[in-house]
Amino acid sequence: MITYPGVTAERLSEILTAALAPTALEVRDDSALHAGHAGAREGRHFSVRVVSPAFDGLSRLARHRLVYDAARPLIAEGIHALAIEARTPAEAQR
Repeated sequence: MITYPGVTAERLSEILTAALAPTALEVRDDSALHAGHAGAREGRHFSVRVVSPAFDGLSRLARHRLVYDAARPLIAEGIHALAIEARTPAEAQR
C-alpha cells in the first residue's frame, strides 16, 4: 500500500486556514472509505467544509477554485480527491 505521510487532515487544515481565514473549518480524511479502489493508489481523499468571508459574492465554482488553489501544494504531494462544501458566514447562519 502506498502512503502519503506529508498529506494529513491537520496539514490541509493549516493550509486552508492560512489562505482563507475561515470562521469554521472541518477537514475529514476519508481515505479509509476508498481502500481497495483504484483512486486509493493515487492519493488520499478528504472532505472539506469551510465557511469564509473570502467566498462572499463568488459562485460555487469560484469558491472551489479558491480551495483548490490553496490546497495545490498538497495535491501535488498526494491528494487524489477533495469533496468541498464552501459557504459564506451568512449562508452558514441560515
